[in-house]
Amino acid sequence: MELEEQPKYGEPRKYDPTFKGPIQNRGCTDIVCCILFILAILGYIAVGILAWSQGDPRKVIYPTDSRGQFCGQAGTPLEKKPLLFYFNIMKCASPMVLLEFQCPTTQMCVEKCPEKFMTLVKAYSNKNDFDYYKQFCKEGVTNTMGIPQILKLGLCPAMLTPSRPFTRRCFPALGQEGGVITVGNNSKFDDGNGNIRDAKDLVDGVKNATLVIEARQVVMKIFEDYTQSWYWILIGLVIAMLTSLLFIVLLRFLAGIMVWVMIVMVILVIGYGIVHCYMEYAALKGEPGADVTLQQLGFQTDFTVYLQIRQTWLAFMIILAIVEVIIILLLIFLRKRICIAIALIKEASRAIGHVMSSLFYPLFTFLLLAMVIAYWAVTAVFLSTSNEPIYKVFNETECEHSRATCEPANYTSSLMRKQCPDSECLFAFYGGETVYHKYLIALQFYNVFLFFWCANFVTALGQMTLAGAFASYYWAFVKPDDMPAFPVFSSLGRSLRYHTGTLAFGSLILSIIQIIRVLLEYLDHKLQGAQNKCTKFLLCCLKCCFWCLEKFIKFINRNAYIMVAIYGKNFCTSARDAFFLLMRNMIRVAVLDKVTDFLLFLGKLLIVGLVGIFAFFFFSGRVKAFENTAPNLHYYWVPIITLVIGSYLIAHGFFSVYAMCVDTLFLCFLEDLERNDGSAERPYLMPESLRKVLNKKNKTEPAE
Repeated sequence: MELEEQPKYGEPRKYDPTFKGPIQNRGCTDIVCCILFILAILGYIAVGILAWSQGDPRKVIYPTDSRGQFCGQAGTPLEKKPLLFYFNIMKCASPMVLLEFQCPTTQMCVEKCPEKFMTLVKAYSNKNDFDYYKQFCKEGVTNTMGIPQILKLGLCPAMLTPSRPFTRRCFPALGQEGGVITVGNNSKFDDGNGNIRDAKDLVDGVKNATLVIEARQVVMKIFEDYTQSWYWILIGLVIAMLTSLLFIVLLRFLAGIMVWVMIVMVILVIGYGIVHCYMEYAALKGEPGADVTLQQLGFQTDFTVYLQIRQTWLAFMIILAIVEVIIILLLIFLRKRICIAIALIKEASRAIGHVMSSLFYPLFTFLLLAMVIAYWAVTAVFLSTSNEPIYKVFNETECEHSRATCEPANYTSSLMRKQCPDSECLFAFYGGETVYHKYLIALQFYNVFLFFWCANFVTALGQMTLAGAFASYYWAFVKPDDMPAFPVFSSLGRSLRYHTGTLAFGSLILSIIQIIRVLLEYLDHKLQGAQNKCTKFLLCCLKCCFWCLEKFIKFINRNAYIMVAIYGKNFCTSARDAFFLLMRNMIRVAVLDKVTDFLLFLGKLLIVGLVGIFAFFFFSGRVKAFENTAPNLHYYWVPIITLVIGSYLIAHGFFSVYAMCVDTLFLCFLEDLERNDGSAERPYLMPESLRKVLNKKNKTEPAE
């Protein structure tokens, strides 16, 4: 007797008269992973406590002098000395600054930066000048000490130059007159050693010491723009939220009309973007400098410069045109399937209408994610600042102890100082040699990994909760009488009580893949300067493969959580059942489900486009009615980009409920087709609109 061949993708679901939706009598699943997740969370809390006990965020906030003390820190002797002063800024021109991130000159905290030229030799001869000079010297300088002794002990700088505070540090007040570099309106200065030098000699030192000045200037301007426009940004985000909510409500009653209106509006909005880019492109024709290419222009901190060249608007126009063509072609080829997708969206609208609390569930997810992100960020800061100050030997002449570790307290009487008389023991960086410091990178890695795991767990909890709520709607024979009184809370309780291990298992798999992607990016960054073409190609392939794998795992997890919410089985069984169910209905999955996702994406695109256009005309001052209302900004694109990103996140939050509803109803719809045949004993539970599109009917009377 030959064995019957098993179906490739499992047996279709059989009719079960006792099945009434999500199973209530269920047991705990994936208990081992639940225990592992709890232990990992306890370990994460321990890492946080350890980091908070060892870390010191003041190292990020305050500049540090040569003794490792914080300038301007409240409650310390340096509270009224918030600025860092360099004895000899020209030593910062050394290439070692870029490697060690420390300028090889004495640095001390001062109350204010020097305001005039002065050398130690000249100041010493005048009591008032010397009293002024001493505020930029170390403690212990007296009027009875000679100049050679002061300089030998490194107690004072050889000269002072007019400086200005920037990022809490004193930098020479460099200027330019007639193409000549000046400092304090002078093109030359006395370096304190009897040499007259050009002001341009200070440029290299300032350039290295302020390696990120331009970037910080941009950050400061952006911060100022936020302080000027934050309330308008909040108003814009509220408008985006109300628009998203209105869109959802209209979909509830006018799904078919709204989908077609949405499609037309998206095409019109993108079309307007193309026309506007062309008008800007044409308006710049013949303007001086408008024909400069982006490659010739290079990187500019003032991003408005890019809007003054034609190539920028040409690039925008081409990108929008490509997007427009792709959308139109997709609509042409999928026009027949859009009708089925609209029927599915209509049913999703009805489901959300019966489970209105689901619209507010993303706020709970957002709150949990905010807590996870905040815990990760705070722990990361404390871990990165939990090192101890390390002091090293800095010298101008050859010295065998150069860059060796030293102790500043007894360095003046040490053997290293005797062998290298001109050397100094200065603060270099934060580090450490203890067991804790040796495993600090491992703790940072653990922090990142648990961040991914917890964030994915929160997202998975939201997906399973919504899936359980919407599944209870679909399988209710009489809606809403056969539904739980509080479907979202009932589903949330089941998920946490029975399936914490399953959620942890699915999110663990996804987190492992994500951390591998992070390591690949880190490896690519580290090998960027030395890698050959073969290594570059291999890394590129690995990154591509793991990106695809992450997308696939997200798809499997999402559908597995739906099956867990309905049947209460473990992760692997649910993932297999969901995958086989989808594979048995490959054509419907490939067309119907993805068309629905595409239509929902167009909805998000429409909301983002409308808010973005409104923000552009408001903040750019292109509309005269808003000229006196809009704030004056350095970069008007700052609030615009913020609003576009914020609007997308808000729209995504609302539409993610819709997407989860559609995916849940879609799986239930596929199971409905397998379980039932439309007879009086086994009627389809899908809505009439969906039955009409699929040419399915329920018989009103049992067959004779």
